[in-house]
Amino acid sequence: MNRFKGSIRSATAAPTTSSAAVGKWTLTEQMQARQGGIWPGYITPTVEYLVIAGGGGGGGKNTGGGGGAGGFKTATGFAVTSGTALTVTVGAGGAGGTSPTQTRGSNGSDSVFGSITSTGGGGGAQGVPPNAPNASLNGSSGGSGGGGGGTDSGGGGTGGSGTSGQGFAGGNGNNGANGGGGGGSSAVGANAAGNAGGNGGAGTASSLSGSSVTYAGGGGGGANAAGANGTGAAGGGSGGSGNPASAATAASTNSGSGGGGAGGFETVSSGGAGGSGIVIIRYSDGYAVAASTTGSPTITVSGGYRIYVYTGSGTITF
Repeated sequence: MNRFKGSIRSATAAPTTSSAAVGKWTLTEQMQARQGGIWPGYITPTVEYLVIAGGGGGGGKNTGGGGGAGGFKTATGFAVTSGTALTVTVGAGGAGGTSPTQTRGSNGSDSVFGSITSTGGGGGAQGVPPNAPNASLNGSSGGSGGGGGGTDSGGGGTGGSGTSGQGFAGGNGNNGANGGGGGGSSAVGANAAGNAGGNGGAGTASSLSGSSVTYAGGGGGGANAAGANGTGAAGGGSGGSGNPASAATAASTNSGSGGGGAGGFETVSSGGAGGSGIVIIRYSDGYAVAASTTGSPTITVSGGYRIYVYTGSGTITF
């Protein structure tokens, strides 16, 4: 047993207390850690993360469904190991569906932080005219599901399913030639109704970047009538419309939101692209800066946190 000044006795260095502010040590802990040869030095923190996958592309050809949002995952207390590089992958948004070579929107790509993976959003279905009865009207599944496509006969397609804990299902298209909205991270996409495309499902707000930003909303479904296109959520693309035709729009970059579905049943048009994802990592600024990073993350210190924002792929080593 060792005796320290101030009559502090211990055979081993004391663990850091949970009652102190994260990253702050009491004088007793500092003295014992110093004696044990583990302080000063790099102490590995636990971190918070936000991992959002790429959003799905909106369906093309005619009155397509909106693309689904990329998967949304966030948590605190994630343990990391000193000296081990953790992979960071930022998923790309899916391409909008086109005609005639690719009518359904593509799924977004997964985003990754270490062992955490968020699933890319589902692509929206294409709208199908009566002369193409074998084409699928159903949206693709993903982090959130893509919206179903519309047709003018035989009923519309169904929205793709979401992934539990990451996002919700897309809305259904209808036989009035309107597409369903893509699913969002907080709500299902709206069904097409009457002459209107469905709105995209709501996204989810996060403050890990240092300010509140809403991510991962669904894309709006395309519509046959002018001005009846579905609206995207949280940076999601809006659907196109017809008579006269207006183009579907792409989702915002690094929003993880879905693209808008193509509009205008009698026109040949493309869906909007999904938004790329984003990965954000933060921990108390009482801990040291990360030992190394690749991929050029934006690094800030704000509100008592070190914050790493990845808009492209790379690594981080603590």
